Amino acid sequence: MDNENPLPDVHFKRINAQTVVEICKLSETLSPQQQLMVTDNAISIAQAHFSENAWMRAIYADETPVGFIMLHIGSDYDDGIDCPGAFLWRLMIAAPFQGEGYGRQAIERLLDHLRAQGVTELYTSVHLGEQSPEEFYKRLGFERTGEYYGDEPELKLKFS
Repeated sequence: MDNENPLPDVHFKRINAQTVVEICKLSETLSPQQQLMVTDNAISIAQAHFSENAWMRAIYADETPVGFIMLHIGSDYDDGIDCPGAFLWRLMIAAPFQGEGYGRQAIERLLDHLRAQGVTELYTSVHLGEQSPEEFYKRLGFERTGEYYGDEPELKLKFS
């Protein structure tokens, strides 16, 4: 590690009235193809407010907002999620920060958060096609379960 340029501290912060616009604008940095793969942060934040099972946070690198993460805990047919445990509902890293390891570090932080709650499995689903995030998740150890959410394959990560 370069002592002159230490890696930034990747962590989560609650989204509040002062930061919500900035977090929503991160979605505008994505390419048109990526925007087809990841729901806009404004819509995700709205969905989280109407779900009894959602947990959401902004992703920061030091004091710079770089992305958004949202979990869903437990099955809820109103939300369209039939998963008995923790489901990674949304993960987005703004385009200027992609390829820097922030997504991987955010997942590592999330796993620490889930471990502290006794959770040992994390599910998600992915859009397929050009710029699909499936390979990113596979590099982290996620595997297809054989189940689908609509036309999106479900992935699962077992961890301890």
